[in-house]
Amino acid sequence: MDFEVPGVSLPVAGGGAFPVRRIYCVGQNYRAHAIEMGSDPDRQAPFFFSKPADAIVQDGGTVPYPPRTEALEHEIELVVALGGGGSDIPASEAQELVFGYAVGLDMTRRDLQAAAKKAGRPWDMAKGFDHSAPCGPITLAEMTGPMSRGAIWLRLNGQIRQNSDIGAMIWSVPEVIAELSRYVALQPGDVVYTGTPENVGPVQRGDQLHGHVDGLVDLTVKIS
Repeated sequence: MDFEVPGVSLPVAGGGAFPVRRIYCVGQNYRAHAIEMGSDPDRQAPFFFSKPADAIVQDGGTVPYPPRTEALEHEIELVVALGGGGSDIPASEAQELVFGYAVGLDMTRRDLQAAAKKAGRPWDMAKGFDHSAPCGPITLAEMTGPMSRGAIWLRLNGQIRQNSDIGAMIWSVPEVIAELSRYVALQPGDVVYTGTPENVGPVQRGDQLHGHVDGLVDLTVKIS
């Protein structure tokens, strides 16, 4: 074979790069968003889905409007980058695996997701498509400490669209890592999107998205 498959990495604030192995996402991890999506947040255990590593779009990049959808939507999220791994990790030990944090967007083809849900089919093409995982630079956990509080917001063309606090997550970062490790063996290089607050909504070509989590480097991308 005369071709190479390039690796995917994220920049680390202050220098260096973080090689991305896998992207995991937890669904409906904020009560208000779970209600927004028609779920009962007090009865639902965390559930997970994946995106391909090469769905990453770095800060300042462009997200092409994907084909076969008329309802591309934004979901602002706290992203956790793992520097360690394992299986069946106790929540009390999960924080030790965190390398750093970043601001991310879980871009979603909402119409395809709704159709898949109705038909009882997988969400893969609604969530795991090209350019569906914008992510900003990683800030080292040693600089932030454990992240359990702090504003999270998204501006669309300068106007606030999502605005909450990561303290509103149903499952904390250690709990998410611990639960995920019961399904898969986590490894260094894994990235976990930890869920989005309420007021997800549509984007159009030409829109600029600016995401923020207190203490981290902001993320800005444009829809083309």
